[in-house]
Amino acid sequence: MSIRVLIADDQELVREGLAVLLDAQPDIDVVGQVADGRQAIQETARLQPEVVLMDVRMPVCDGIEATREITAASATQVIVLTTFDLDEYVYAALRAGAAGFLLKESSAQSLGEAVRIVAAGEALLAPSVTRRLLSEFARRSRPHAVSKPADLTARETEVLVLIARGLSNAEIAGELVISEQTVKTHVRRVLEKLQLRDRTQAAIYAYETLLIKPS
Repeated sequence: MSIRVLIADDQELVREGLAVLLDAQPDIDVVGQVADGRQAIQETARLQPEVVLMDVRMPVCDGIEATREITAASATQVIVLTTFDLDEYVYAALRAGAAGFLLKESSAQSLGEAVRIVAAGEALLAPSVTRRLLSEFARRSRPHAVSKPADLTARETEVLVLIARGLSNAEIAGELVISEQTVKTHVRRVLEKLQLRDRTQAAIYAYETLLIKPS
């Protein structure tokens, strides 16, 4: 089955370019293109894509509000498109429920891989970017220290910390010397217990509660 993608950007040239790059991927199908956040919300409800590529600065309804409404109403994952990896809007988008972000000048390979990663529920942000971005995110969010997240076991807390460091399931399995399936079970339980949407939200939680201390 192809991964269904909706592209939201107010610049037609950008939309068309992204669509061409993604449609060239055999397992990705661009099902729609929209020019503002309100259209993104409406078309997500109608087309039910697995992933939305979302620009932030758009007319009518910006990408942050559109992301908030989409993630609250559906299982669709949102990737925020930005020109700079530390764009002010990225923090607000992550808070609104975005699964991660992607630079607009990313290669076709990076773009396709990002869509696949997010559609599979994995972490989108590379480890180096995760640490830098989320440390700054946490600093701005006035993090508060906790000894251990409520209801998490010691192993689940370990998994949460490794998620926040940007490790994939396979990398966490290697770090803890457990099977990848066991990691998936731990990740699912962490998300359920903390009532979080996805791994990016789990990483944010870890930084905000100082399980990972901002640099």
